[in-house]
Amino acid sequence: MKRGFYPKLAMTGIARNRKTYIPYILTCTGMIMMFYIVSFLSRSDTVAAMLGGDTMQGILSLGSGVIFIFALIFLFYTNSFLIRRRKKEFGLYNILGMGKRNLAGILVWESVIIAALSYLGGLFCGILFSKLAELVMTRLLHGSVSLGFSVDWSAILRTLGLFAIIHCLILLNALRQIHVSNPVELLRSEAVGEKPPKSNWLLALLGALILGGAYYLALTIEDPVAALVTFFLAVVMVIVATYLLFIAGSVVLCRLLQKSKRYYYKTNHFVSVSSMVYRMKRNGAGLASICILSTMVLVMISSTMCLYIGTEDTLRTRYPRNIIVKTDSLDTAYIDTVHGAVEEVLEKSGQKAENLLHYRYLDAAVYLAENRILFEAPASEDVQFSLYENIWQLFVLPLEDYNRLTGQKETLREDEVLLYATKSTFTWDTLTIGTLPPRQAEKLSEFTDIGMGVTLSAPALYLIVSDFDALAGIWEELVKPENGLAVRHDYYGFDLDCDAQTQIEIGDAIYESILLLQQTDDAFPQVSAECAEKDRANLYALYGSLFFLGALLGAVFLCAAVLIMYYKQITEGYEDQSRFEIMQKVGMSKPEIRKSINSQVLTVFFLPLAAAGIHLVFAFPMISKMLTLFSLTNTALFTAVIIGCYLVFALFYIGVYFLTSREYFSVVSGGKRNC
Repeated sequence: MKRGFYPKLAMTGIARNRKTYIPYILTCTGMIMMFYIVSFLSRSDTVAAMLGGDTMQGILSLGSGVIFIFALIFLFYTNSFLIRRRKKEFGLYNILGMGKRNLAGILVWESVIIAALSYLGGLFCGILFSKLAELVMTRLLHGSVSLGFSVDWSAILRTLGLFAIIHCLILLNALRQIHVSNPVELLRSEAVGEKPPKSNWLLALLGALILGGAYYLALTIEDPVAALVTFFLAVVMVIVATYLLFIAGSVVLCRLLQKSKRYYYKTNHFVSVSSMVYRMKRNGAGLASICILSTMVLVMISSTMCLYIGTEDTLRTRYPRNIIVKTDSLDTAYIDTVHGAVEEVLEKSGQKAENLLHYRYLDAAVYLAENRILFEAPASEDVQFSLYENIWQLFVLPLEDYNRLTGQKETLREDEVLLYATKSTFTWDTLTIGTLPPRQAEKLSEFTDIGMGVTLSAPALYLIVSDFDALAGIWEELVKPENGLAVRHDYYGFDLDCDAQTQIEIGDAIYESILLLQQTDDAFPQVSAECAEKDRANLYALYGSLFFLGALLGAVFLCAAVLIMYYKQITEGYEDQSRFEIMQKVGMSKPEIRKSINSQVLTVFFLPLAAAGIHLVFAFPMISKMLTLFSLTNTALFTAVIIGCYLVFALFYIGVYFLTSREYFSVVSGGKRNC
């Protein structure tokens, strides 16, 4: 054959099938662009130089791996649409005298051309937008803007190498399909549809039961740690149930619609329902994929956006004051020494403590069996979720400190306690701590969390006891050898009226001063000195990188969902073209065809959107509990963000619906848009 014959045939094939090839090439380009940008940022010196930049780069490195794995799976999936569309053409070439070696030559050149266009476009856009992405990261980290422009050659080589592997694997899979096919099969491949599946009530019922089980887990899990453990199980259950319901359940639904004479025997419903039943097995898998991808997009973007927007709330929750000094002792001599060292540092810096927050308390992890505090789980207790749910964090304060902090004038006898529970409920009227006598428990209607257990994932039990002697008695019970060890704290926090850098310097000076005290006295207790401003950069880096990565992966999954919708409608459009031609010949008008198409596409399109919304509603309690692990307790913020994300996504989804409906009609009407 003449030189350049294969490249010419490959270019002709791509141009002739541009409706399916252009979206595929654009998808490859987008994947390469995003992979390069994430790889570039994970190695950028500008990002590394920012406060918290190392945290962000660590998360982005993991994100690049996620993008690669998803690109491998998704490009394989979308390439199957292209091969199916080309098999008839290859079968014709085969009958005209081309052997499978010749067809392989065409496929190789097609792969080379697609890869070259994708690499050039992806790397060009990646390099072009990498600076914009760096500026976004700078904004998220509250860093200073760098005006320089750089290209990371190691990121380019890494991108080229990994995506070359993907394209080689896709090519080998295409060659395998051509190799095992015969000319007749290739010619008839486009005309072969799915056999009408039978109603499988068992699988549909199984899907409903699995989905109900996943929803039950999401609604009943109270403990955030248990929610984190259960979340992945619930996700797997939802994915399995979604596929079962869309594949088997959708067939059952269509059969039920066919039995409804009032609904089925209408022109638009008759055609659309019959068409969906004919190939519902493949339709169901595609719809389930769209639903799952849509849910993933909504969960990732809403949760990471909520974390980033609520960073200041989280920071203030973790740090009720700008500077926090905690001494692990209630010995007055040590406490006075620590407070004196703090005041000395403040005096040298010319600053004064404001909004002072000072109290003493005991802290221990305990096991709560009804109204009895134990120090280990009963031997009969399961080691699973019930164990996690009954582990509590115990905080015990003297009444003197409680009244001073809250402005109350409560009084207590020695056998009484005030009690407040968070993240769970305590309904009993008495409380027993270990082997101590039972105490009457008066439950508080509200309690201002002053920074003791706000970052904890387990439920917390706050006890207010009559005096310091009662506190000491509980301490003796807690530190018995058989009961483990609790911790005594003196909490000393205050605000400063100065800039962030000065606060960081004062925090460092306090830490150095206390370290010197510990070095001169081996018996000196453990003391921690924390500065909220010092952790601000790391917190913004963590949540900013999660938000950036969530948005980026959300965009990738969104493009995947759109492409699945597009290819599904285009492929089915070509399959339905001959059917609608026959219907036109027997008297069905083009307006009736359009009405039938709208009925089918509406059903197919908005079922995944509705299912994704339902998944999101039931996932809300579990996700909100997991967010408390990040010290984000603002449920109203998460509610507003998740509703806003769903509405924006729905608007985008509707836009895709109009585009897809128009393209589908263009195909089934023979390329003529005007009716």
